[in-house]
Amino acid sequence: MHDFILIGGGILGLATALELQQRFPGKRVLVLEKESGPAQHQTGHNSGVIHAGVYYKPGSLKARFCKAGNVATKAFCREHGIPFDECGKLLVATNAQELERMQALIGRCAENQLPIEVLDADQLKSREPNITGVGAIFVPSTGIVSYSRICEKMVELVEKAGGEVRFNTEVKRIEEREADLQVETETELLSAGHLIACAGLWSDRIVKMLGQTPDFRIVPFRGEYFLLPPEHDRIVNHLIYPIPDPELPFLGVHLTRMIDGTVTVGPNAVLAFKREGYRKRDISLSELAGMLSWPGLLKMLARNLGPGLNEMKNSLCRSGYLQLVRKYCPQLKLTDLKPYPAGVRAQAVARDGSLVDDFLFVKTDRALVVCNAPSPAATSAIPIAAHIVDQLSAKLNEL
Repeated sequence: MHDFILIGGGILGLATALELQQRFPGKRVLVLEKESGPAQHQTGHNSGVIHAGVYYKPGSLKARFCKAGNVATKAFCREHGIPFDECGKLLVATNAQELERMQALIGRCAENQLPIEVLDADQLKSREPNITGVGAIFVPSTGIVSYSRICEKMVELVEKAGGEVRFNTEVKRIEEREADLQVETETELLSAGHLIACAGLWSDRIVKMLGQTPDFRIVPFRGEYFLLPPEHDRIVNHLIYPIPDPELPFLGVHLTRMIDGTVTVGPNAVLAFKREGYRKRDISLSELAGMLSWPGLLKMLARNLGPGLNEMKNSLCRSGYLQLVRKYCPQLKLTDLKPYPAGVRAQAVARDGSLVDDFLFVKTDRALVVCNAPSPAATSAIPIAAHIVDQLSAKLNEL
């Protein structure tokens, strides 16, 4: 009998396990992960950015968690000797329309109490000789890190505190009973007082296992990246982001310095035809049929038909992808775009076709499921974990 079973060995599940151990020392904590190691999905397939919280609506969970997570992630890295680089981010306006949009972002930063610098074209060129624009916002607190390294350390800390992390262990069934929960894997039947699921792409399936009917569906969006060749490792000094179009759901293609010294370009956002569809050829007819049967997906696709087709075109044609980057980095050529592993974002889509924008949780008497953890979830993992335990506090205090 375990006090807590957590499903998911990404950064959110591991951070929550640590939070439980800190608040309830001596309780039995078990983390179940179906893959052979931690951070195998969203945590290990992102751009490694420690976000500052520029874009998020003031007062939203995203805004709160991101700002707190920026500080907490860096503190965790300092405590445990994990390299990170507070390199800062530049949001670059390339024309008058984007310059106008930039003003709204300046206001949003003020509302979220984020320190920034506003740069004109000359100041931008001085900081970034290879970047072209008419103005920019510099966000100094943005950084880069390996979230996989953070997860490896979290596994070590969970086990050192007496917890257990089991890899290659997939959950097949969950039964919530009055006195406990039963969790069935391929090899055994486990019991626990409480369950927390941070299952990403499979979170709606976990809700169904708990006997609930989710009012959303997880839709996978593949984010495709390219790697620049080694001669471009110093092409930028900071992270370079475009000014986002408020009519589009994603932030756009950016140049990201990685913690290993390389530079990536991406991501775009295309519908994946399989929940773990990291490659274009990854297709599951049963999963695709399930997605298409959800009325919210069809409404979402219809609402974003033009942008969606454009993203698909750029996915199939690198020259279109390159044009997005050449708006602010004109010296890049098609031959500079080298292959790099894609990521898959687990996006909750509501029945009305809207993309669930903030964090979403589903609670039962003995379980809590994180159903939507969009970017900046990796940055925000430590404060999200505290929030999760707070959400369960009434029940947990009875232990």
